[in-house]
Amino acid sequence: MKKILTNGPFFIVTAALLWAVDGVFRISLAALPPAVTVFYSDLFGFIALLLIASKWFGDLRKMTRKEWIAIAIVALFSEALGTILYTAALQMTQFLPYSVVVILEQQLQPIFGIISASILLKEKISKHFVIWALVAIVAVYFATFKNLTVDTQTGSQTILAAVLAITSGIMWGSSTAISKFVLNKVNVLTVTSERFSLGALFALFFIIPFHQTHALFHLTQIQIWTLIAITLSTGMVATAIYYYGLKRTPARVSSICELAFPAGAIFIDYFLYHTTLSLTQFVGFLILIYAMFQVTKKEASQSVTTTKKLSKAKQ
Repeated sequence: MKKILTNGPFFIVTAALLWAVDGVFRISLAALPPAVTVFYSDLFGFIALLLIASKWFGDLRKMTRKEWIAIAIVALFSEALGTILYTAALQMTQFLPYSVVVILEQQLQPIFGIISASILLKEKISKHFVIWALVAIVAVYFATFKNLTVDTQTGSQTILAAVLAITSGIMWGSSTAISKFVLNKVNVLTVTSERFSLGALFALFFIIPFHQTHALFHLTQIQIWTLIAITLSTGMVATAIYYYGLKRTPARVSSICELAFPAGAIFIDYFLYHTTLSLTQFVGFLILIYAMFQVTKKEASQSVTTTKKLSKAKQ
């Protein structure tokens, strides 16, 4: 049990699998503007943290201006704008699960995450990591798209939707390294609380100018309970679990572990909506699991070696 609790990738994969369930909850929220959904899911998450984990307040004193700027960037560009753009892109393609939007966002996000980890955190990218990261990214393509078919015939707005998806992928991918930078200074609940409080605030910047304030005060009972369910599962709880894992894992490795999200979505689609998996999807899933294992195994080996060297140095 102790080994599991110190295994960062395990928690990242757990959070990614929770995110895979998120789409099931959001079906009943389709009538709401994306910014309104982001506002309430972030607000409810922040309120929950205030009620159950108020001790994170004391950790705010450790943060410098750099950490505040970093978490503000994550809240604005990843939590608020990234989610809004991705949702808007899906709306343009009629929420088709195998559209060009999905492939661009899912395939490019880990690439941006690895690049930002190298630039912002100075993480070294080994040849072993590059090989298995590429294998994992290709495997996601096989696992996500049935018979390797991507639907690009989604109307005249496909190109615009693709641009929004790419932008969203850059924002989400880069937020991994930026969040890791803040986590090196403060605890998990502090970063989670700041991300959700600022995310709700920034969501208002998109609600008010687009005259969507009426939607803030006309939620149905089903929508309210759905937002609460998201908060306690795929929203705040999943993010806290993710940050717990990220604090113990290099950002570049986390970017690969997050690929469990699209793989998990495929199996949810299979069990919940009885969509038959193709042979290519099943093979892709197996290859993805093996590639993730290779990446995390190598990282664990390097961590053990570093710990032994530090112990000898102290002696």
